[in-house]
Amino acid sequence: MSGLSLDQLRRFADVVELGSFSAAAERAGISQPAVSLAVRQLEKRLGSRLVERVGRRVRPTAAGSELMAHAARIDDVVAAMLDGMARHASGTVGRVRLGTGATACIYLLPPILRALRQRLPSIEITVSTGNTADVVKAVEDNLLDIGLVTLPVSGRMLETLPVCEDEFVAIQASDGPPLPATVTAEALSRLPLLLYEPGANTRRLADEWFARSGIRLQPVMSLGSVEAIKQLVAAGLGAAILPRLSVPDDAADGLVVRSLTPRLSRRLVLVLRRDKPLGRALKAMIEALTGAGDGPQGAAQPALG
Repeated sequence: MSGLSLDQLRRFADVVELGSFSAAAERAGISQPAVSLAVRQLEKRLGSRLVERVGRRVRPTAAGSELMAHAARIDDVVAAMLDGMARHASGTVGRVRLGTGATACIYLLPPILRALRQRLPSIEITVSTGNTADVVKAVEDNLLDIGLVTLPVSGRMLETLPVCEDEFVAIQASDGPPLPATVTAEALSRLPLLLYEPGANTRRLADEWFARSGIRLQPVMSLGSVEAIKQLVAAGLGAAILPRLSVPDDAADGLVVRSLTPRLSRRLVLVLRRDKPLGRALKAMIEALTGAGDGPQGAAQPALG
């Protein structure tokens, strides 16, 4: 495309289609010398004569006929490009690359993204899952537009927006040994316990909660899937500590759920670069996700400019 002008190509196509420089000038609303100059400049750029006069009509040369075949495709591509850009400008389409953890992806995002797609049906959303450190690094590197992660988050180029507070709870099979009315670290340590695998924030928070009571716990099992933990607990293999977000319908899952004493929770936030341009699609995503805190565990909503 170096040195090629779409205007020159359009003037050439008009001349060939209409068979006249004057008719092409009338269509474009410019002077005939301006059309002639555009065609000459295009011929000079391509190094080939593109049109010739046969009688009173201007016709394409062999080179001009070949160029006309390309010009038609170029015109279609340009029209599609302009149509696409018009949709972006009107805010009816856009792309958002979101990164989050598996728990939020499974239990928090589906109704939020469904409502967003109903409001903006042409929005393109890609969701990647990973731990907080990986998601934050991808946001810093602009490989993701936004992350939905748990605190703490650090980075000079990053800002966070609160989404919600998620309480941790103890779960046990409804037909298993009953959980105590007050679920302390000491009481749980006497039960076979299933925990999330080491290295994840969920496990770190649980370990720190036990440590504050002077207990260094060795779980009977460590797993990398919240759903797997729930299924094994329901099968009677032990109790577990999980985010409340992951057990929205404990009765249907065959589980009993109790709050922890002292209370344990995590903060879910949105993280994005401070210099990230807020297009219509990304702003709509931020508003949808920060609205996730409207329920009983929700946080106050940030104002977006």
